[in-house]
Amino acid sequence: MAGEGKGAPRVLIINGSPHRAGCTATALAEVARELERAGVACETVWVGNAVKGGCMGCGFCAKNGRCVQNDIVNDLLEKFEAADGLVVGTAVHYASATGSITSVLDRLFYASSFDKRFKCGAAVVSCRRGGASATFDQLNKYFTISQMPVVSSRYWNSVHGHAPEDVRRDVEGMQTMRMLGRNMAFMVKAIALGKEQLGLPEVEPMEWTSFMDEHPRD
Repeated sequence: MAGEGKGAPRVLIINGSPHRAGCTATALAEVARELERAGVACETVWVGNAVKGGCMGCGFCAKNGRCVQNDIVNDLLEKFEAADGLVVGTAVHYASATGSITSVLDRLFYASSFDKRFKCGAAVVSCRRGGASATFDQLNKYFTISQMPVVSSRYWNSVHGHAPEDVRRDVEGMQTMRMLGRNMAFMVKAIALGKEQLGLPEVEPMEWTSFMDEHPRD
């Protein structure tokens, strides 16, 4: 990981765009620069543009700790476990995250048996014009269901443009990315300090509620 040092906090950055060096990558690079400036080790992984299979609900991961589909998700599992924070970036397709990153995240979060509590999470969205807010909300749900604090910036974490040079001209968007990097760096360090001094909150056994009447009326 770039900027890695002894005891340095780690952040995994996932680029879910089908373009390795496109608009999403431009935004994520700005976040990474601020993280590294703050002494946080970063690694950016591009999920690629090949078709990714979605979760099949087969239960293999529950028994084996990894996905039955032996692809990039299993590589990401190890990196995610070692990370203190996760930044996920995506282009906007039909006001949603790309199909590839959606499939990857469904399987990554479902197959991860390790404790994700208090790993920081942040979503970064790149669009030409619209759909950013809906996509931003979609990605944040992966964090909130996992007890991962969501790192915010001055505005919603989005950039606009049709090409990387457009994104670089989006001065507000790029500033939002820089502030996100700084806030992420602060959060992962503050949480590490809190864990050391206070420990983690008590965890209750999971209670399941099914929205169905177990005793149907006549």
